[in-house]
Amino acid sequence: MSHLPLRLYLASQSPRRRELLKQLGINFDMLPLRATPGRADVEEIPLPEESATVFVERMAQEKARCGWKRVQERGLPRQPVLGADTDVELEGDIVGKPANRQQAEEILSRLAGREHWVHTAVAVMFNERLEVRLSSSKVVFAPLTAADIRTYLDSGEALDKAGAYAIQGRAGRFVQRIEGSYSGIMGLPLYETGELLKLFGFLA
Repeated sequence: MSHLPLRLYLASQSPRRRELLKQLGINFDMLPLRATPGRADVEEIPLPEESATVFVERMAQEKARCGWKRVQERGLPRQPVLGADTDVELEGDIVGKPANRQQAEEILSRLAGREHWVHTAVAVMFNERLEVRLSSSKVVFAPLTAADIRTYLDSGEALDKAGAYAIQGRAGRFVQRIEGSYSGIMGLPLYETGELLKLFGFLA
């Protein structure tokens, strides 16, 4: 009988992804990227004409590859590496993370009263094997007043979030309807992640 891995590395610093992975009962170790000051391990920039879904899948795979390379370079115990990425798509445009409050305000103003897509890709790499799964969900925002947006920005939640909001936080009250995966919108779709981990010997 082949040895099945009992732990994996999570190549993400997201508290939400940690919480969701724990829901699956998976033992994992943190393997944060961007560990070198002044240098990003993965350049999160869309290629020309790259769609939102292709971009998010590419990012998840690059994060898993980068994590696996780090495991090898550091001589760490060989365990599968999970990388994930989330982006927001509005009318074909990729809406990234706001760099500042002004950008967050502009993004939320665009999302207000409209529907958008949240795409989350999950990738796992172990030895030469790399697998990826994609979750796409539709989110409909209620109309928002300037005061609604200002109050939300004051909470500090908007920064470092794709689409400038966290559905599990105070922005939950902006959401009229979703079609898809709530955990995927949070940043780690549990169904797709579970199916992916089965391929690597995790879960029954």
